[in-house]
Amino acid sequence: MLKEKIRELAASLHASTVVNRRHLHAHPELSYKEFETAVFIEERLTAIGLPFERMANTGIVALLKGGKAESSAVVALRADIDALPIQELNEVPYKSQNPGVMHACGHDVHTSSLLATAEILMRLKDEFSGTVKFIFQPAEELIPGGASMMIREGVLQHPKPDYMLGQHTMPELPAGKVGFRGGRYMASNDEIFLTIKGRGGHGAMPHLGIDPVLIACHIITGLQQIVSRRAEPGLPSVLSFGKMLANGATNVIPDEVRVEGTFRSMDETWRRQAHDKIRKMAEAIAEGMEGSCVVEIHQGYPVLINDDELTAASKAHAIEFLGAENVVDLDIWMAAEDFAYYSQAGPSCFYRLGVRNEERQITSGLHTATFDVDELSLLTGPGLMTYLALKTLGN
Repeated sequence: MLKEKIRELAASLHASTVVNRRHLHAHPELSYKEFETAVFIEERLTAIGLPFERMANTGIVALLKGGKAESSAVVALRADIDALPIQELNEVPYKSQNPGVMHACGHDVHTSSLLATAEILMRLKDEFSGTVKFIFQPAEELIPGGASMMIREGVLQHPKPDYMLGQHTMPELPAGKVGFRGGRYMASNDEIFLTIKGRGGHGAMPHLGIDPVLIACHIITGLQQIVSRRAEPGLPSVLSFGKMLANGATNVIPDEVRVEGTFRSMDETWRRQAHDKIRKMAEAIAEGMEGSCVVEIHQGYPVLINDDELTAASKAHAIEFLGAENVVDLDIWMAAEDFAYYSQAGPSCFYRLGVRNEERQITSGLHTATFDVDELSLLTGPGLMTYLALKTLGN
């Protein structure tokens, strides 16, 4: 039975998958700089006999056609390969050897899992029909995102995938479990940059200047009503500012203040409207206080939309493979992912892979210096992705 063969192969490859993951974790590379990571992936693909090609500098794509019967169906499987600018605090044998760089979002898990999936499918090549496209994508963590580059260079062509699958670690979910959600799942993300200008001077004589610090505070406060009073109450939106630079002193009012933040939404139409409202309100508040504000909005990833039919089918297949007790329904997630570009291009399913283990104190969140995973997830991840790929292809 195909399901049992997949389970056996995933188990037999678990040790090597752990080794691959630990190597990647110990040698993380930042977005657009994943040169050694790409070489490592190519070496592993060469070892299993799977041909590949480079795209987008450090991206890799490989194709595998099943030999059981002729079929035009194509499913693409995606893993991201870049790391984050974080100094790791874990004291583990596979701790990052690159100062200030860390796999704190699980991309090492995604990559090693997809490598194992590729090897399982290579061993099952003569037992399935259809084509599997493996996408190892760079630069998920940094706008404009490696997905957009890969798509621009033709990763969704020759052949065009009928379906797209991806997974992401979830530290809130115990290892061995997975989660699904159809429809809108992850938010768009845009970076907001405000430059507020006034006229600086002595802090004891504010009446002689135009205080850009005070203007910035009013703008930050005022912009909150974009979400609380202008967005539909049932439409999730987030506007947060995390950086404010007013380079004055205790008795010096500066000439200029820089403010940086993020805007996230679950609707592309409201997203565009909100950009316009943010710009107009910030400029008007500054002008009303005799200063000025230059607004820059760097548009990031779109809303990630899981195809309802594909996601429902994938969830059902996951229950077949893992058992109903190990498959959960997810809430929306206001984080952003450039897998959204794939989801905008065709039927896609982006699901979550549990990595938590409270007994071993593996509980830290994504993008933290102590993030780690229960490597049981490296058994669940490859096996399930293989099963989903083959079932999606109709096997």
